[in-house]
Amino acid sequence: MEAMFSLSKSAFEISLGLTGVLALWLGIMRVGEKSGFIQLLTQSLTPLFSRLMPDVPKGHPALGAIVMNISANALGLDNAATPLGIKAMKELQTLNPHPDTASDAQILFLVINTAGVTLFPITIFTYRAQLGAANPTDVFIPILIATYMSTLGGLLSVAFVQKINLLDKVVMAYLGGFTLVVGGLHWLIFPAYRNSKCFSNPRLSATSSCFH
Repeated sequence: MEAMFSLSKSAFEISLGLTGVLALWLGIMRVGEKSGFIQLLTQSLTPLFSRLMPDVPKGHPALGAIVMNISANALGLDNAATPLGIKAMKELQTLNPHPDTASDAQILFLVINTAGVTLFPITIFTYRAQLGAANPTDVFIPILIATYMSTLGGLLSVAFVQKINLLDKVVMAYLGGFTLVVGGLHWLIFPAYRNSKCFSNPRLSATSSCFH
């Protein structure tokens, strides 16, 4: 009984902390949408999606919803990404010639959405900070590498089945650019992460010493 009340308190405190973080980043995304930044980002990614999803016309609302969903996932805002993902699926469904079967574009989007490259796992950072982690951002590099590789693996698998030409110059340029960004972040941040006490002492990382 005591554990039930204790965990209920912890759940409420975590939820309360996440509310502020979600409100902040959703507000930033809203500003980006109103200022035209999301539209600009959509236009910049249109050449890539037009090759990965040739059935989706340029300027279709589905592309904007997909970009916003990917942006929310990149910020680690899982709860915010869910309604955006549903909206993207609904928009893609309007282009589906066979409503009872998922289209190639819907399948590819589902894979990208599920893998979800996370550049800034804000939610995870908040969880770790509230639970007393010594350095809540220690997981940044592992999460970045894991989500990028899972997204790349999913894309390669779908491309193989759907016969998407990943050797296209535009696709290769985008993938190469994304890889350079991830590699650059790793190169800049990893030295500090490597020198942290929890990384340098694997036995210590498994104890409570890294969580106070």
